[in-house]
Amino acid sequence: MLATELTAALRRQGFDVQIHDLPEFDISNVEHLRQAVDAADVVINCAAFTNVDGAESQSELAHRVNAEAVGRLGEIARKSGKWVLHYSTDFVFDGRLDRPYAETDAPNPLSQYGKSKLAGERLLEASGCAYCILRLQWTYGPNGNHFITKLLKRAQSGGPVSVVDDQVGAPTATAEVAKTSLKMVEKRITGLYHFANAGYASRYDVAAFVFERLPQRVALNRCRTADYPAPAARPLNSRFDCRKIQALLDEPIKSWQESMEQYLRQL
Repeated sequence: MLATELTAALRRQGFDVQIHDLPEFDISNVEHLRQAVDAADVVINCAAFTNVDGAESQSELAHRVNAEAVGRLGEIARKSGKWVLHYSTDFVFDGRLDRPYAETDAPNPLSQYGKSKLAGERLLEASGCAYCILRLQWTYGPNGNHFITKLLKRAQSGGPVSVVDDQVGAPTATAEVAKTSLKMVEKRITGLYHFANAGYASRYDVAAFVFERLPQRVALNRCRTADYPAPAARPLNSRFDCRKIQALLDEPIKSWQESMEQYLRQL
């Protein structure tokens, strides 16, 4: 999802982009990693095991992809002097804080997915390479399957739709992630940063915003996360404090409403 958007954005800026993906490329294969890093000036890692619930039963695979491979990538990048941009997640937090999360807040993941992503962050840092980590949340865009595409599919069914109102964060457009990533690449920024579209909303609020812009009427009901038990626990508070990264950007981060309007108009 993000890789497709980011590749297009990089090429529009004149970058020569080499894509490495399954089945030809396996990020857990050391030789594959070494060849990819050696052939690049900078490395952007969009690869991840992202099946949050699946990671509960496939924790070894999630850790191999999200943690061990990232650590090896960092070690190879350090030896060859390459800068790495890596993406992480709000799932490194437990969501119990009563304010937006800053980069200095202590992680405490609730799920195997979150634990594997946090381990990847720490192994990348420990590798000693020049790196930039962008923690993202609630991403959506024209590619892939995500919360918004699931909402639209459920709306087409004609029946009532129930959405949780106790998970709060910011839907974040991959177009905005790509634009911000370009800045990080151009300036070779290092460190850990939170990025999300500006403003906050519950998942219910987001669904209401989307459904109000559809031609058909959709019956939308509130529910709680506890009403739908899942293998992996979700953080209820995913709000990010993005002041650190905002200070590096040339313009204010777009509100989630503005980006969502643009996305829906393009469908």
